[in-house]
Amino acid sequence: MIEESDIRIGNYVSYFDYNMEETAFVVEGILQGFVYNSGLPLSKLPYAKVNPMVLDVDLLLRFGFIKGDPDYGEDENVYSLKYNRLHSVHIRHENEVFQPLTDAAEGLVPYGRAIVHVHQLQNLFHAVTRDELTLFE
Repeated sequence: MIEESDIRIGNYVSYFDYNMEETAFVVEGILQGFVYNSGLPLSKLPYAKVNPMVLDVDLLLRFGFIKGDPDYGEDENVYSLKYNRLHSVHIRHENEVFQPLTDAAEGLVPYGRAIVHVHQLQNLFHAVTRDELTLFE
């Protein structure tokens, strides 16, 4: 289950259908204990049935992150997404852990807690950039 306070419009989350298959969807609305999406059964689900999506490298790539290239002196475990002309968001993936990184005088340094779920990455990106992090299909 996901915390109500963690869900925002635009978050990528999931639910289990009647066949217990996980189905992902994007939150289109939130109101009075329900999460809305036009593709859901009855177009809504109660918070208790909404689950976080576990972050993986494939999803990072679908969000537009690019893996570091050792040929250019970059760490191949660091994925970066440029959000404006000068700045990028960096995530290190090592030992199944996704750790946010920030630019510092000595290079990229870890900050905050590790990210486990997609909505956490989306919320962090929104907090840092004020832009939405959306999937490329």
